[in-house]
Amino acid sequence: MLFGTKEQPEISDEIVSYDPSTLARGRVRKGEVESLFESLGNRRAARIVRSLPERGGFLDPDAVDRLLVNVHCEMQRMSEEFQHGRRVLELLSALVAAVGAKRRLRVVDLGCGTGYVIRWLAACGRVGGRVELIGADYNAALVGEARRLAGEEGLDCSFVVANAFRLAEPADVLLSTGVLHHFRGEALVELFRQHEASRASGFLHFDFQPSPIAPLGSWLFHRIRMRQPLARHDGVLSAVRAHPAPTLLSAARAGAPSFRASMYATRLWGTPIPRAFHAVVGARGEVWERFVRGLGRRAARLDDREGGGAR
Repeated sequence: MLFGTKEQPEISDEIVSYDPSTLARGRVRKGEVESLFESLGNRRAARIVRSLPERGGFLDPDAVDRLLVNVHCEMQRMSEEFQHGRRVLELLSALVAAVGAKRRLRVVDLGCGTGYVIRWLAACGRVGGRVELIGADYNAALVGEARRLAGEEGLDCSFVVANAFRLAEPADVLLSTGVLHHFRGEALVELFRQHEASRASGFLHFDFQPSPIAPLGSWLFHRIRMRQPLARHDGVLSAVRAHPAPTLLSAARAGAPSFRASMYATRLWGTPIPRAFHAVVGARGEVWERFVRGLGRRAARLDDREGGGAR
């Protein structure tokens, strides 16, 4: 099985477990994860899990965390090569300006991992306005690495082990990268329901864009640029599992009806060639109108049709 199927889980989703309310780390039985992938016919994933250290039949959480930190460091290389920080800034600066306020705005990266996007934005210093940059993730090891890197770089940003929707001081703008494809079916709609119930005025979510060539392109890139077997496996499967624009727009509209949602810049320079990433962006009421005006000529790249086609 070279690429896997849309409904197959990624290894990284199965080797960690958290209580959704308390975020307490749960123990994961190694044999159960191996059996899961064997039952799905994914022997490659089963072999990767089999190679992981264990303690009394359970996956060693410290070894798993070290592996996930290494994998996220390799993922950062992809973000750097695709100049992902610049693409986030292009939309975020316009969205922050549209939200506008005399108080300090809170931009929260949902599932931030080791915090590349937040750290890049803090380093570039061009988001605009009075903005507080925060990364939130369930995994304490990833958050710890994000904090360490931000400290070494002297960046004005913060990282917390938390649910991005349950912060003591809620987000004004929510963003993410490579997170949406982890939510399937009703869970994706529920994610947007949490946006609706929050104080947030806007959201910006990037993910892989599915296309006939995406799995092969992802496989070639990960074979060349990634060293960790888990990174190679999950990176390619992410491209397979990624949601098309109609699915993202439908979920956003069903879950967050007070937001106007659109896809942004799905094609290269107006050609039929799909970009590696696409983004679903949304904002409430007048914020959306100001956001579109603030984009200027770039507003032509927005497409709120569920068929897609934006440049």
